[in-house]
Amino acid sequence: MPSKSSARLAALTVAAVCSAASTVVLVSPAHADTVRIHDIQGTTRTSPYAGQQVTDVAGIVTGIRTYGSSKGFWIQDPNPDANPATSEGVFVFTSSAPKGVAVGDAVTVTGTVSEFVPGGTASGNQAITEITKPVTTVVSSGNAVPAPVVINARSVPAAYAPAPNGSINALTLEPRKYALDYYESLEGMNVQVADTRVVGATDPFTELWVTVKPWENTNRRGGTLYGSYGSQNTGRLQIQSLGATADFPVANVGDTLKGATTGPLDYNQFGGYTLVASRLGTLKSAGVQRETTRKQSRNELAVATYNVENLDPSDNTFAEHAAAIVHNLQSPDIVSLEEIQDDNGAKNDGTTAADVTVTKLIDAIVAAGGPKYDWRSISPLDGQDGGEPGGNIRQVFLFNPERVSFTDRAGGDATTAVGVTKVRGKAELTVSPGRIDPANEAWKNSRKPLVGEFTFRGKTVFLIANHFNSKGGDQALTSQYQPPARSSEVQRHQQATLVNAFVKNILDTQKNADVIALGDINDFEFSGTAQILESDGALWSAIKSLPKSERYSYVYQGNAQVLDQILISPSIRRSCDFAYDSVHINSEFHDQISDHDPQVLRFQP
Repeated sequence: MPSKSSARLAALTVAAVCSAASTVVLVSPAHADTVRIHDIQGTTRTSPYAGQQVTDVAGIVTGIRTYGSSKGFWIQDPNPDANPATSEGVFVFTSSAPKGVAVGDAVTVTGTVSEFVPGGTASGNQAITEITKPVTTVVSSGNAVPAPVVINARSVPAAYAPAPNGSINALTLEPRKYALDYYESLEGMNVQVADTRVVGATDPFTELWVTVKPWENTNRRGGTLYGSYGSQNTGRLQIQSLGATADFPVANVGDTLKGATTGPLDYNQFGGYTLVASRLGTLKSAGVQRETTRKQSRNELAVATYNVENLDPSDNTFAEHAAAIVHNLQSPDIVSLEEIQDDNGAKNDGTTAADVTVTKLIDAIVAAGGPKYDWRSISPLDGQDGGEPGGNIRQVFLFNPERVSFTDRAGGDATTAVGVTKVRGKAELTVSPGRIDPANEAWKNSRKPLVGEFTFRGKTVFLIANHFNSKGGDQALTSQYQPPARSSEVQRHQQATLVNAFVKNILDTQKNADVIALGDINDFEFSGTAQILESDGALWSAIKSLPKSERYSYVYQGNAQVLDQILISPSIRRSCDFAYDSVHINSEFHDQISDHDPQVLRFQP
């Protein structure tokens, strides 16, 4: 998951340059005379006419796309067949902005049927059936556009997709049984949703997500919870627009698009099935506000984790991040920051120090009325920790020296492994700050955990700041492969194994030690990654102390989910004297300063 819009803009540029390479043509030697659109679409995900020339395919123009790398128009047969598995719409790819056609034109199209895979075949995405290299004839104009198919809670099946442990391309569509089959059976057709709740805020690319199933895994703030691998939330649908960007609604989670949103149903690499709206509903705000956690008591240690999304000195978000830490998080005693970049951001010149970045944030916190935090971190070797090229992201501990002291032990650097020793019956780190086994292959091109030893009111607390391998490269929920492969979790499992072993080393040395592993785990609280971290009782993800509907820190494609976690050792959990808060200040809002919500744990050591 890219952290900044520049990553996706680059992807869109690549898609535009490589669109021809992303088109898969299934060649057949036959030549097809006049056929209907439903014949071309067929009853599976790939056309029986792929690779063939088709002649005088008739339809009404329902939408025209003049922007992006996939320019063209949609046509739909106004006289459908009786088979619910066959779509009556198809996209006509013109490569440049289409000319000479208008919505409502009755046309005939001669061209080649092809299967275009957004993102390329390696992405695992489904293909869009298209007519390419078209010759279009306008037969008449001003015709009524075929009435939209209404997508609602009753029409979308509860089951997501067949799961053959492979490609579903060749399977006959069962639109009354599976949601993905239902959406596929409407590919290219004029569809409509009405009075839909927003479950994914408007992003910089003028997209948002709605649900047609308002009761489906809902939470109190209007989102849709992703609580297990089996709850993909079939009512989610992405909304884009065929109109001007300026006209697109600026929506937050919980808002509603009142009235009808209508347009062709498309499929894209960044969200799967998408209603490309020629008509948008009217936005009605739900007034969802950013949350504020309570202040820790004098005897409570407040520890937070916050991914500040590639923060570097050139960013204009320092004051907003500072206000969030001071006011929404109530100035925690310790803040574990993820995605702090080096002092010149993405400029790739060998710079690895982040003193300017961190000092600028600390100064902004003071200006916002917060404490004068101190900090500790270890700069990575140049280009070795992944993230945005040149940025050298790392974890940083901020701590309030009026409340907490840091135990410094020299020797920690980018390549030295931290160890655990026993001194007077207590566990101590060999270096502080330090890194867990930084040479291990589990951390290749990924952030190494930062370990520190703190003291609060005479009690030692060990913190492990993490930023595990991202989900980049995983197949999408709407992939042609079901269930989709989660290739990225292989490395996360290796990383979790090392962190778990380090925690057990501390606990084997001192059974009642207070240990906290926190950060951007990049995986769910029910995932295999979390299970490995929790194995043998070494840790427990404290977000599970919240009601299930409150367990989320990130919203991705309309699914509210957990990526950021604070895991605690048995001594903290057994005391039952802790409080956890997922502070929703970013993930649900269109004007977010990070794509992650911070997490706060308060407890009495």
